[in-house]
Amino acid sequence: MQREKRKIINDPVHGFIAVQGDLLFSIMDSAWFQRLRRIKQLGLTHLVYPGALHTRFHHALGAMHLMQQAIETLRMKGHHISAEEEEGSLLAILLHDIGHGPFSHALEYAIIQSMGHEELSLMMMEHYNRLHSGRLDMAISIFKGTYPKRFLHQLVSGQLDVDRLDYLKRDSFFTGVSEGVIGTERIIKMLNVDQDQLVIEEKGVYSIEKFLLARRLMYWQVYLHKTVLSADTLLKQILSRGYELTQQGEPVFATPAFKVFLDGLFSSASLSNDEIAYRFAMLDDFDVIASIKAWADHPDRVLKHLTSMLMQRALFRCVLRPEPYTAEETEMMIAKVSQRWGYSHDEAQYFVFTDSTSNHAYLPDYGPIMILMKDGTVKNLHEVSDQLDFSFHSQMVVKHYLCYPKEIE
Repeated sequence: MQREKRKIINDPVHGFIAVQGDLLFSIMDSAWFQRLRRIKQLGLTHLVYPGALHTRFHHALGAMHLMQQAIETLRMKGHHISAEEEEGSLLAILLHDIGHGPFSHALEYAIIQSMGHEELSLMMMEHYNRLHSGRLDMAISIFKGTYPKRFLHQLVSGQLDVDRLDYLKRDSFFTGVSEGVIGTERIIKMLNVDQDQLVIEEKGVYSIEKFLLARRLMYWQVYLHKTVLSADTLLKQILSRGYELTQQGEPVFATPAFKVFLDGLFSSASLSNDEIAYRFAMLDDFDVIASIKAWADHPDRVLKHLTSMLMQRALFRCVLRPEPYTAEETEMMIAKVSQRWGYSHDEAQYFVFTDSTSNHAYLPDYGPIMILMKDGTVKNLHEVSDQLDFSFHSQMVVKHYLCYPKEIE
């Protein structure tokens, strides 16, 4: 009898992670999943926090590890989770981010404008399912939220999913931002299920309060840091100019995988889901960086200028405020860019960018966090917490920002 494959991985955040089972091991060992080693978890955040060089591969394994712990906890509390359901849950969380493109959220919708990473992840999971003769049916059902045991989907995607528990702790570790440190072990040990809904036992309320506060702080201090927004914006403007030149017939160097994007094939309605998934799975951070490094010597002065700025970390100035920027303010900055470097209005627009960003730690509409009281009743977190102002934490905070070269004031 052939023994199932088993692997132990030493993770700097969670310690030893065990991977067991032929199907899990086979998918982890596949080219599409190994590609996640070449996708940075936090995009260009390393330009602000130099240690933020961890990858989607790290995060996927960490989230799978926490899923294993969560399932073990729920079983110990008397909830039946079959071996098949466990495997399906582990596969769902392992593959939940496989649809991320180069630099993760930094280029969300920039490669394929009509698809986010969740839709691409599902597309790739369906590919694996066909490859393995339907053995991912349950994983896909859990991922989509159609499986009868709703709490399994909540562990993959919910207010307290293991995805969030891993990325907050992991991103805090690699950035060195201590505000994001959370007690994942404590939260998982406090998990329970009531009426097919994931709940937290009353003893874990303080850990949840800390989790929500940490999430809010990490968004403003790391994920939505103004210099990170500046770097992301610059990268998008570079790709936009490269795409425009390619569509105009200008020769622009690109790796074969990246050339597919520049040629506009990803936006072609003639491509099947399998073709989109295959072409997208060939693309990673290295394709983008290798290509744009060469653009620093391109004859188009706009592309050369933008690319040189990124390579030298001469990032845009990014100014945030509560009110939207007016067209007059934007046009004034465009005129200054045009005057300083002699660009036309259309060319100068690549150096001025305005948008908005938002942050919310807790959205009850996404599914409230429910607390299992000692007397067996279940209450909404806002009824139990005496530390959090839910009128504040439930409110979406929107900030508008304007990016422009630092030489322009």
